This record gives sequence, structure tokens and C-alpha cells, in this order.
Amino acid sequence: METPKTPTPIEHRIREGLSRLDSVLRSEDWVRARAAGLNPTQHAILEYLMGRAEGAAVRDIAFQLGVSQPTATESIAALERKSLVVKHASTVDKRAVDVCLTEAGSAAVMTGDPAPGALEQAAGKLSDSDKEHLLMTLVTMIKRLQDAGAIPIQRMCVSCRHFRPYAHAGAAKPHHCAFVNAAFGQRDLRIECRDHSMADPSLQAATWGAFHKG
Repeated sequence: METPKTPTPIEHRIREGLSRLDSVLRSEDWVRARAAGLNPTQHAILEYLMGRAEGAAVRDIAFQLGVSQPTATESIAALERKSLVVKHASTVDKRAVDVCLTEAGSAAVMTGDPAPGALEQAAGKLSDSDKEHLLMTLVTMIKRLQDAGAIPIQRMCVSCRHFRPYAHAGAAKPHHCAFVNAAFGQRDLRIECRDHSMADPSLQAATWGAFHKG
């Protein structure tokens, strides 16, 4: 078949590129899950619960992982039988339960945790400026997906009430984290922070506006 003279839309080619990266991640997830005696969904649930001492509702776990609630429920039941998670009454909705990680569950997450995988190794060969640019692009894309309701709010700096974008304008480390009371740079932006505290919608909008403008 002759190669078309006009390429497909750039958005389509970006999607193609991301799908190639996803195939590498999925393969590595299988290896890590097998090392812990789990399947990838079960392992992903344990990873999601790491750093969430209060636990998480089944529906939130399902939404985060992009699986159906019955699938999440079945996987959680398997983890419960292995004593890797426990359930307790929700403090928000007495009719619901929250799922929490046990010590054994935390250990299972770390089992077989490999050295940097192929994707991390490839990223490691990028220049510092390319790494920073890629991280900024990922943060922006995740924010757009959140706004569209395609994924839940992530525990990123830009959605945290402690984040002060460009509080130190012109400095090498322009941002400020009120939680640890320290300045940090673009390359230090977090996509998953265990100390994340969700900002209310109006603050999130203002923070993102200041960050994106900067």
C-alpha cells in the first residue's frame, strides 16, 4: 500500500505514539504483578491505595483504574482473601465501605519492584530540557482529561491546596509548596504526591490559571 502523501492529523499520531508507550508499560506491569503473585488489576489497586491511609471507596478505585465496578469488586475480594487489603465502614457514607491496604499489601507492592524499566531508561537518555518539557506536557494533558471527566482528579501539584505557582518568579525554583514550606522547580512537579490535599474548585482554577500563564 502506498504511503499517503498527507499525514493523518497530528492528534491521531500523538495517540499512536502514546499507545506504543502504553504497550511497554502494560508488559512491565504484568512482570511486576506476577512477581507479587497477582494480576495487573490487583497490583494496580494496591498501588492506588499506597499512601491513602483512609482507604478508598470501590467506585473510586474502579474509576481510577478505568474498570467496571464489578471487576474492581472481584479483584478487591481476591486481595482480601490474601489479606492484602481490609474493608471498613466509610466515614463519609455509612452504607458504603472503604478499602485499605494492609502491611502485607504494602510489602506486595514492593515485591519484584524492578530497576528502571525500558520506558524510564529511554526517558533517562533525554536531555534535561526535554525531560522537563515532557513532564510539563504530561501534566497539561492530564489536567485536560480531568476537566473532560475522562479521568479522576490526580494527586498532582496543580490540584493541591498547598501549591503556589511562580511564588518565586524569576528564580531557578519558581514554585512553592506550603506543606513542606520549600521552593521547587518545574522538573520537581509531582503527578502523584502522597501528601496531596485537594484544593476546592475555585482555588484549583485560579492555581491552574497562574501556572499555565506562567
